[in-house]
Amino acid sequence: MFGIDAPELLVIAAVALIVIGPKELPGMLRSIGRWMATARNMAGEFRGHVDDMMRQAELDELKKQVEAGAKDAVLDLQGLDPTREIKAAITEGASDVEKEMTAARASVDASTADALEPPPVTTAELAAPADPVASVSPVEPEAAAVPPVSEDVASAAPEAPPAEPVVPTPANQPAAPPKVAVG
Repeated sequence: MFGIDAPELLVIAAVALIVIGPKELPGMLRSIGRWMATARNMAGEFRGHVDDMMRQAELDELKKQVEAGAKDAVLDLQGLDPTREIKAAITEGASDVEKEMTAARASVDASTADALEPPPVTTAELAAPADPVASVSPVEPEAAAVPPVSEDVASAAPEAPPAEPVVPTPANQPAAPPKVAVG
């Protein structure tokens, strides 16, 4: 600090103690502290004023640049509207979705049209069978409904009681209580 080292401060303190005296030295140090605080406050205010002047000069320079730029190009505030940009992006996305939906509908319509067409019939399927008797077997309608059961399987499996038909109940009616077998 100001090029004063510790030994020099000790010499100054000793001279001040001898010249001022031990009784008046604390009051003198207080007044020096107050003077230093006032000097610091004044320096801070001066620095603040200088900073304000620098900011004002920068703002004036910026203002001149904007005015010079405004003469060259008109400032378009409509072009800075973010809601218009968002709306444009949404409508663009919606049109893309509509294009994809029409393409999907067309592909679904084409696939359903292909599914509804009957398969092509070959000439071999249209030809009559060579032996009409071998291709048709006389089967009783009752025999066709029940497969034949061997005697071993029939004797091993117990006869099951006939199942009760399941009748669905409407949604607004309560379900019937379950039947309990007693015995």
